[in-house]
Amino acid sequence: MPIHIRAEAGAVAPAAILVGDPLRAARAAAMLDSPTIYNERRGLLGVTGSWRGHRLTVQTTGMGGPTAAIVTEELAALGVRTVIRAGTCGAVANRVNVLDFCIATASVPLCGTTRQYVENEPFAPVADFAVTRALVDVAAAGDRAVHTGLFVSEDAFYQQGDRWERWRARGVIAVEMEAAAIYTVALARGLAAGCICLAVDRVGAHETWAGDEAIANGETALLRMAFDSVLALENMGA
Repeated sequence: MPIHIRAEAGAVAPAAILVGDPLRAARAAAMLDSPTIYNERRGLLGVTGSWRGHRLTVQTTGMGGPTAAIVTEELAALGVRTVIRAGTCGAVANRVNVLDFCIATASVPLCGTTRQYVENEPFAPVADFAVTRALVDVAAAGDRAVHTGLFVSEDAFYQQGDRWERWRARGVIAVEMEAAAIYTVALARGLAAGCICLAVDRVGAHETWAGDEAIANGETALLRMAFDSVLALENMGA
């Protein structure tokens, strides 16, 4: 049994949706049939249930790379083979509007967790292609704008500096805190990983933060897309 996620292997499904906020995990649990809580330690709420007849897990990671890496490691030890982060992000690219969806093909690792995993060597944490394809296909069938591309993952939420024009020029579409660490652990442990996020503000302008109701509605749609992507992967045999 892992140290932080106190569960037996049979408590989790082969695919897990990773959410930062335990309240989002609770919202996800309410959407599932027959949800069963397998962990509440350290606020890392973990739930396994059924979505359209398919068993899946929703697991809280908390905020930032360190806990996201711990959770991904322990899910791998429990037998999870696919992880999909369903979170929030800040819009970087000019074409990304608040409340759009963003899918990370890769994430620039501006985070200490990834640096420690790769011992400060250059590294490109990338998503699994099949997972990304499933996310893109499912999201494209919805009614919101969807953007696919490069993220930045960083640690300091309130210390963003003035570098966003440089990252924007390099093709970055969004910033968040966990994707690079999750992708790094997934690549090291043989997991298939992907990430889809709801843009809740624009970088450098926290006054653009979306309202609570709009975010809640967006997160519900986000979770549905993540769940449906797991089904799409199963249908593809991935």
